[in-house]
Amino acid sequence: MPLRPLASAELAGRRVMIRSDLNVPLENGRVANGQRIQAALPAIRHCLDQGAAVILLSHLGRPRPGSFDPRYSLAPVAAELSRALRMPVPLSRNWLNGLDVSPGEVALCENVRFNPGEKEDSAELGRRMAALCDIYVMDAFASAHRAHASVHAVALAARAACAGPLLLSELAALEAAFANPARPLVAIVGGAKVSGKLGLLASLAAKADVLIPGGGIANTLLGAAGTPIGISLAEPDLHAQALDLLRARAELMLPIDAVLAPSPDQAEAARIAAIGQVGGQEMILDIGPGTAERYAAAIACSGTVIWNGPLGLFEIEAFAGGTRKIAEAVAASAAYRLAGGGDTLRALDDFGLAPALDHLCTGGGAMLAWLEGGQLPAIAALESRAEGES
Repeated sequence: MPLRPLASAELAGRRVMIRSDLNVPLENGRVANGQRIQAALPAIRHCLDQGAAVILLSHLGRPRPGSFDPRYSLAPVAAELSRALRMPVPLSRNWLNGLDVSPGEVALCENVRFNPGEKEDSAELGRRMAALCDIYVMDAFASAHRAHASVHAVALAARAACAGPLLLSELAALEAAFANPARPLVAIVGGAKVSGKLGLLASLAAKADVLIPGGGIANTLLGAAGTPIGISLAEPDLHAQALDLLRARAELMLPIDAVLAPSPDQAEAARIAAIGQVGGQEMILDIGPGTAERYAAAIACSGTVIWNGPLGLFEIEAFAGGTRKIAEAVAASAAYRLAGGGDTLRALDDFGLAPALDHLCTGGGAMLAWLEGGQLPAIAALESRAEGES
């Protein structure tokens, strides 16, 4: 069921509530990275241009519900929004009791997670939110996989509900990369644990042509295949599930060499060795150059690349080479390239390669849930509203 887009709604003189993703990093009381704020601006500006009164909702961090904690206040976000929009954006602390906002103005509501019932998807809380607006707009893809009141209950309770431009662009990018991809589809999945990505790996193994694992995921697969991995980060309890992946339809490209060290703190002792030559007291901390070349060759021949998770401990320079080589290969590829997940986007930023990709997904968790084929509560709510109003 197609979602009702914000662009189709009559907004003049109406109170429009936008659920944005303004969960930004803070340092010394200021916004340290404003990318998510910039991503939220098109929906806000569209509503202002159409003469709406704009009410903004977002969470920030994980505060304890039921009490105000200044560490998780959206006050720095309000200041940054004021600068970006070149207009006052007041922050309302007791906003559930009512908001004074006129057409052409913006009001930011204090952290939705201060409210009891937010994470429990309270229907009553959703109704109280919905009573403040004429139209609810879901534009926070990064929270779309959570059944929380500000993304789900309010969408069901609002007089009208629609999807914002950022949400729609994220879904369109995922559809292009996974629902009907240009072939071959190469999926790169790194990170520390198989357990957090089992559903994703199974889904990709059934859909992708080539599956490239990295990090602790690759270590667990190697261990399941009987390859010595020393004291590397792995999950031996999941060897049975890993063996299922090794028999998957997709071509699974395991590392052929690796960068080893006794620990991440002993980079000076790092060495490159073939897989199978890992010492009993050594850790695999990055893919080796031979593996990186092999992976890069597969990426160069791809029609679509999906990337989630680094290939090694890229935060330490001695173990960053593999992830850098893969990032360069993805950036140079003529394929449709989509990347997501905080560590992946951080690596691309560190290497100065983020602008080269076709799409950077703002929500790692929501991206994983969508790729796994799971239902995203916020999308389900918008679909039900669109069906009821069609």
